[in-house]
Amino acid sequence: MGEKVLMKGNEAIAEAAIRAGCMHYFGYPITPQTEIAAYMAKRMPKIGGVFLQAESEIAAVNMVLGVAATGKRVMTSSSSPGVSLKSEGISYLAGSDLPALIVNVQRGGPGLGGIQPSQSDYFQAVKGGSHGDFKKIVLAPSSVQEMASLTSTAFDLADKYRMPAMILADGTMGQMMEPVELPEPNAKTFDKPWALTGTKGERKHNIVNSLYLKPEELEKTNFERYERYKEIEENEVLYEEYLMEDAEICVVSFGITARVAKNAIVEARAKGIKVGMIRPITLWPFPNKVLNAAADKCKAFISVEMNMGQMIEDIQLAIECKKPVYLCNRVGGMIPSPEEVLAKIEKVNEGGNK
Repeated sequence: MGEKVLMKGNEAIAEAAIRAGCMHYFGYPITPQTEIAAYMAKRMPKIGGVFLQAESEIAAVNMVLGVAATGKRVMTSSSSPGVSLKSEGISYLAGSDLPALIVNVQRGGPGLGGIQPSQSDYFQAVKGGSHGDFKKIVLAPSSVQEMASLTSTAFDLADKYRMPAMILADGTMGQMMEPVELPEPNAKTFDKPWALTGTKGERKHNIVNSLYLKPEELEKTNFERYERYKEIEENEVLYEEYLMEDAEICVVSFGITARVAKNAIVEARAKGIKVGMIRPITLWPFPNKVLNAAADKCKAFISVEMNMGQMIEDIQLAIECKKPVYLCNRVGGMIPSPEEVLAKIEKVNEGGNK
């Protein structure tokens, strides 16, 4: 690893992207992620890269598609309503089997909502988020250090599987400052024979396209793509287990709420309550197997999230409804406190669900 510096989460993403070999950034300002674009605007010209503030989010994501087709590492970033505008382009990226990184630093919604942090774009991120049958890799950092390290991971996974990847953070993660150990420049190289690099008269033309007019051909392509997704689900799941060895209650949380939940778990343990946590780091692929195994020994689960209850559905699916799953949530830009999470743990421990 390289030097350790104090950085905002948004800046850590931007610097990590550069060190991972991203030389092209296209975006549009929106709170609370604008520091990513501002950082790229300052750094890219100095290193021979490309920064362009597009005329809209729609334009930005289509510029990403153009660079991705050449095999170069490229990214865009936005916040909730801006990502909605990018959704058509994200589907085109997936339909063209192109790797790219999309960063969503979430704010409250729906609509314009507010500029405070939220996790209410979970459904949008993991359930496709646009038209058609496709997935994208979704990584959820819970520290500024992970904002940096998971950016490198996202680029590598996108290249490895030829598909878009997303960093799903929130306004708190983007704005908070922590020490972060930045990696040395570490761009992995992947063979990209499909890229549009010019034939030089030495190979057949490559075509990057998401249009299949013959239904049989489109069906075959979708089936093949989902075989690749199965491989990802088998090999690329990331998660953290915390005090789960003897846990009778399992808290499931991601991002900033996982940090809050960890404090509550320490307090609950001090009171003799056997509680632990499973923190999904990849929201897709979701850690279904580890959660299902936990359901065989835990009496209950608590989903802690900053939305009206979105990840809770994936927890219920993962554990095949073997045990009850309770929701501890705040919305609209509010962050649950450790005291609120602790109170929920105590209620569930006592056999209640309120």
